[in-house]
Amino acid sequence: MNHLRTLALSAGVAASALFINNTAQSSDLTDSLKTGKAAIQSAGALAFGPEGVLFVGDSRGGSVWAIATGDSAKASSMESVDVQNLGKKVADKLGIPSSDLLINDLAVNPTSGNAYLSISRGKGPDSQAVIFQISKGEVKEVDLDNIAHSKVDLPALPAASAVQRGQSLRNDAITDLAFMDGKLYVAGLSNEEFASRLVTLDVPFKAAGQGASVEIYHGAHGQYETKSPIRTFVTYRIAGQPHLLAAYTCTPLVKVPVKDLAPGAHVKGTTVAELGNRNRPLDMVVYAKDGHDYILMANSARGVMKISTEGVADREAITKRVSGGGVAGQAFETVAGLKGVDHLDKLDDARAVILTRTESGQVDLKTIPLP
Repeated sequence: MNHLRTLALSAGVAASALFINNTAQSSDLTDSLKTGKAAIQSAGALAFGPEGVLFVGDSRGGSVWAIATGDSAKASSMESVDVQNLGKKVADKLGIPSSDLLINDLAVNPTSGNAYLSISRGKGPDSQAVIFQISKGEVKEVDLDNIAHSKVDLPALPAASAVQRGQSLRNDAITDLAFMDGKLYVAGLSNEEFASRLVTLDVPFKAAGQGASVEIYHGAHGQYETKSPIRTFVTYRIAGQPHLLAAYTCTPLVKVPVKDLAPGAHVKGTTVAELGNRNRPLDMVVYAKDGHDYILMANSARGVMKISTEGVADREAITKRVSGGGVAGQAFETVAGLKGVDHLDKLDDARAVILTRTESGQVDLKTIPLP
């Protein structure tokens, strides 16, 4: 679910720290926002754009919001973001027990280094959307009752009553966001026959187009699929061209060229890795280290993976079943020292911020070196 996570791959070889310009200034972005109450129904996926604008996915409302945080002053150096027992501190400020708190996503403002959380106050259809900021160790709620904002409604959403395998499909209307080169990319589900889709939004917002449906080959299932949503993705240049690298449940990793995401298009992604079944990818970032590029991905059941991007430009697509929970494609290793990571985002070129949950349920925010 985050975020400003982009590097470049030149001619199929990892380049050193060449970022897609996710923070390029858009002089009329904040000018396009209107001050008032941002009536967000559910706060899910987060991503930062220019000028301290935070994008928020609202699956229940079927909308994407742009929120002017006012957090646009560039930090001379990024301070570590560390808050022990964060979950209890947030719950106490909201006046609820920790058991009624859901932290849905984490995003770090790449300009200031401050961290932001999207939160559900309570559970079920009556839960309230809340945004929190963590700055210099202080945890405070963002006032959504009087803030500059705009929103765009997405078309063809799953009905609020639509259920599959006991899960509400509407909750997956927006699963992740990423901003790149003046566009916001939105992953999730539609109500159409080929339900998995990617919507490209202009920033500042204009009316949302139809989006592109996405088909992939799922090696663990041994079949092509069009109904499962992307769970998390990053933007990445391959041979100079912008792509999305997207992860699905059970756990295929797929590359999708941005140029193919025309409204109404049916896109076939290239499955470049199978990372093990019975697992749900939770969050991912991309970074450079020692002259190579890597993806760091948190998972529900398979720990935190450090995935190499080496050879991804020319990787032959996986089109045959990968049986027995096996793995194939891009090389990866599991980072043994990282346990219970629910969300993560980059702080700077050398560090990441992670949201961890202990076996007892305590939620902490920590800054770690990128492995």
